[in-house]
Amino acid sequence: MWGGRFAAGPSAIMREINASIPFDKALWGEDIAGSRAHAAMLGAQGIISPQDAAAIDAGLAQIAEEYARDGVPEDWDLEDIHMTTESRLTALIGPAAGRLHTARSRNDQVATDFRLWVRAACERAEAGLDALQRALVTRAGEHAASITPGFTHLQTAQPVTLGHHLMAYYEMARRDRSRFADARARMDECPLGSAALAGTGFPIDREATARALDFARPTANSLDAVSDRDFALDYLQAAAQCALHLSRLAEELILWASQPFGFVRLPDALSTGSSIMPQKKNPDAAELVRGHAGRIVGALTSLMVTMKGLPLAYSKDMQDDKPPVFEAASLLDLSLAAMTGMIAESSFDTARMRSAAEAGFATATDLADWLVREGGVPFREAHHITGAVVKLAEQRGVALDALPLADLRAIDSRIDERVYGALSVDASVAARASYGGTAPNRVREQVAAARRALGMDE
Repeated sequence: MWGGRFAAGPSAIMREINASIPFDKALWGEDIAGSRAHAAMLGAQGIISPQDAAAIDAGLAQIAEEYARDGVPEDWDLEDIHMTTESRLTALIGPAAGRLHTARSRNDQVATDFRLWVRAACERAEAGLDALQRALVTRAGEHAASITPGFTHLQTAQPVTLGHHLMAYYEMARRDRSRFADARARMDECPLGSAALAGTGFPIDREATARALDFARPTANSLDAVSDRDFALDYLQAAAQCALHLSRLAEELILWASQPFGFVRLPDALSTGSSIMPQKKNPDAAELVRGHAGRIVGALTSLMVTMKGLPLAYSKDMQDDKPPVFEAASLLDLSLAAMTGMIAESSFDTARMRSAAEAGFATATDLADWLVREGGVPFREAHHITGAVVKLAEQRGVALDALPLADLRAIDSRIDERVYGALSVDASVAARASYGGTAPNRVREQVAAARRALGMDE
């Protein structure tokens, strides 16, 4: 490829460190699509003959069929997917293949290929999140009134509904989808035609190639176009945030599936057993989703550090941009599928959840609120009174609503029999009817709104 400048070929070490074909062969579909668009434009502009343009297109179509059927061959002397394809094209159609690289460089070629690949990864992530949201919304609708303890600091705080809890993850997924959509919109510019760094003197039509590859427009600056990897970082940042949310959900399912909690039974198809303990049912899929989050965050860090000090325009460091993105995308796609399956197929022990909510003095805040609302007690004083009531209940080993009225009035005389209407877990969740609250009617409203947003009832 560049033998005219060098008297000798690369050393074995240089050959090995320089070759990217083991991983960038994943771009073969995008590379052929970009080359076909480029060749068609060259022919339309009269830069190459119609005959050569047709021969190149036919040859590239044949190569695509070969790659799809047999895979991409790895010849490290050809370095990358671009030269591998051009070499095969030369074998098929002869010298006309050499005209394909007119008015472009591997710099704008790989920037275009990689951008196409990442754009598709964004679309896969959005589709995976859509499926997860649908599963969450479906289960939330089933459990809009199922009571479970809500936690802060992993301590029982207030009763909530399981539907409300699941809809919290729907909201996280909604924001994740918006991040991928934003990233996809920003990368909707085509670098092809920027050449090595300065553009080209040939009369190319960059609007035509952008349209052919379904980009909104060509990039505006050739230096930026060949050296930009913001699109990959945007994807990884969205993927990392999404992975963090998936990891939080996975952690909760892991906790809930443990015997001390016993809130959920995970599907057998997404669990494993023990090699020595026959009673075990391990939440391995959830644990791996939790572990994958670390690798995805690591991929983001890796590319950020690679890019942090590179001058304009292209540097060979940027060859290392693809492995972390490929790895992160594979892990994210798999994690989304696993979590969707777990949410859709898990069975929840709502009786156990309710019992746990009733056992943890979760309605203490309701007592304080009742004192404020019915007794005119300042909240801080009501907080102190309620703390004394909780202490007594704890000493007696009973729930708050099991304490006799006389004992409650001994702590504060403003308490009367009406307080018992506020101390059940059902009354507690029903009272949380502010917008965004856990009251069953509010949860059903949010589920209905989500179903409309997802087009689930169309």
